[in-house]
Amino acid sequence: MDITSIIIISIIVIFILLRFRNSKKVNGYIKNGSLVLDVRTTSEYDRGHFPKSINIPLDILSSNISNLNDENKIIVVVCASGMRSASACSILKKNNINCINGGSWNNLK
Repeated sequence: MDITSIIIISIIVIFILLRFRNSKKVNGYIKNGSLVLDVRTTSEYDRGHFPKSINIPLDILSSNISNLNDENKIIVVVCASGMRSASACSILKKNNINCINGGSWNNLK
């Protein structure tokens, strides 16, 4: 096996381990009562979503910040893949709201 293959395999293994660790952390927050915020479009949300999650699409999140209660709990932000939820977390953090990128809503338990 050449060095390039070893590096690629190592990166993949690290990515999988970090994703698993983050998944456990996210599910722990949910079990402790954290709000799940789904930032997909309304039509995506209507086709399926995590139970008890709320939907505020990313494109209107900034104008709806006041709808998110600060209960000193971390908000778990989800979308389809994790890209929009990462953007949403950036917006929330700029507004002093604790959050974590939960990635895809399909990965929640």
